[in-house]
Amino acid sequence: MPDVMRKLAGGIERFSELCGRGLAWLVLALVLLVAYDVMMRYFFLSGSIAIQELEWHLFSLIFLLGAAYTLKHDGHVRLDLVYRSRFMSDTRRAWINLACSLLFLIPFCVLIIISSWPFVSQAYLFSEGSPDPGGLPYRWVLKAAIPLGFFLLIIQGISEALKSLSLILDRKSRQEAP
Repeated sequence: MPDVMRKLAGGIERFSELCGRGLAWLVLALVLLVAYDVMMRYFFLSGSIAIQELEWHLFSLIFLLGAAYTLKHDGHVRLDLVYRSRFMSDTRRAWINLACSLLFLIPFCVLIIISSWPFVSQAYLFSEGSPDPGGLPYRWVLKAAIPLGFFLLIIQGISEALKSLSLILDRKSRQEAP
């Protein structure tokens, strides 16, 4: 069973890595867009509401869709004082990761997806756009990134739980073997 779990976790991890590497291009686009916006405002005294909104739209996409990639690379904030202490074995860390994934991460993501869905569908049905003159249309596209980002986080959380469970089962089977 641990081999199946490792293969599934590996597939999810490859997908998260691919998504994260794709998002890296959005970071480059955001940097170039901000540089362009600053240059236009300070050198040519010309600004654009649409450009400024696009900046925070890109930032939102990077943040929402990059959370799974960050989880994959263990980049989220946690209480490292306890988690990384010398008293914590790999098995204890695996138990903590498994419990936190199943009790907190996955249910929280499901809650966000369920509660954000009406928000996204209303924005789509009403063709919501920017309330500012000269702003961007199609605000529903940005709002759709909320459930998508949390879906990506769920599948990466499942991968983390599977890796932890696999490690726990491997350790247990090694202890039981003669």
